[in-house]
Amino acid sequence: MAVMVLVLHSWLRWFAILAGLGATVTALSTSASDRSEKSGLLFMIAMDLQLLLGALLYGFLSPYTTGAFQDFGAAMRDPIARFWAVEHLTMMLAAVVFAHLGRILARKAATPAARRTRLLVCFGLSTVLMLAGTPWPGMPAGRPLFRI
Repeated sequence: MAVMVLVLHSWLRWFAILAGLGATVTALSTSASDRSEKSGLLFMIAMDLQLLLGALLYGFLSPYTTGAFQDFGAAMRDPIARFWAVEHLTMMLAAVVFAHLGRILARKAATPAARRTRLLVCFGLSTVLMLAGTPWPGMPAGRPLFRI
């Protein structure tokens, strides 16, 4: 089960990254209120699915976090264990929060310009955090681009 969830989480990241880029770019458009609403919703759904799968891995299925919780002090001294136990989780949770915040703040905006700005800032920050928290190949905790 852990392998299946990990593969889904790994493949869904590409959809979430593309949805984040799409929502950010769509927020730049001056006449795309309907499209930005749909792309923002798609981005939020992708982020929520990633959060669900990541929470399963983090709390129950991953041997990395299970090992880190057994000796958290040692995990903080190990860059790979620290990445999985703290850094990845923190950046991804912040990315999910910014994706949701963007949609909430955009709905409360008084003008279309304010709406675009809020979407652009929140979706942009969310996408940057997601890219920064992804374990890219070559990093100490790096993972393959595509799991099979």
